[in-house]
Amino acid sequence: MLARTGLSLDMGVCFPQLPELADFANAVPELTIILNHLGGLTRVGPYANRDEEVLATWRRGIAAVAECPNVNLKLGGIGMPRLGFDWHTRSRPIGSEELATSIAPIMSYCIEQFGPNRCMFESNFPVDKVSFSHHVLFNAFKRFSKSYSASERAALFHDTAARAYRIGEI
Repeated sequence: MLARTGLSLDMGVCFPQLPELADFANAVPELTIILNHLGGLTRVGPYANRDEEVLATWRRGIAAVAECPNVNLKLGGIGMPRLGFDWHTRSRPIGSEELATSIAPIMSYCIEQFGPNRCMFESNFPVDKVSFSHHVLFNAFKRFSKSYSASERAALFHDTAARAYRIGEI
């Protein structure tokens, strides 16, 4: 029904579910799907202290979903404690330079898999506020993306979202 009416579907999953999302996306190729929060990477609770296994599973899942041309990825939600960073526990908040460096491996992998034209930076506020301010996040996005071309940065900051959500078409 969503595909027939030209609407999109935002999906939030936990990373072990990524292969199921890939199957779903392949079954409904005419539906635009937006995968939220870096594909549900979780490095706390039952996934704590298992980075080698967790990150390998997450990478395989991201790669499988990236093969589906109807799926776009939101690069955000990184301030949520479930990602396993300690930013929410610090007495002095993280700055944008350190944040950009910290997120680079995860963000780079996602962009390598999906390409900038299927990725969009995401603000997950107020939830991410527990770890850093909105200004720090967007300055980190700017610092992280400085090596990308002007058109790639335009995709990451605007164009992918505008296309996926049909902003300006309605």
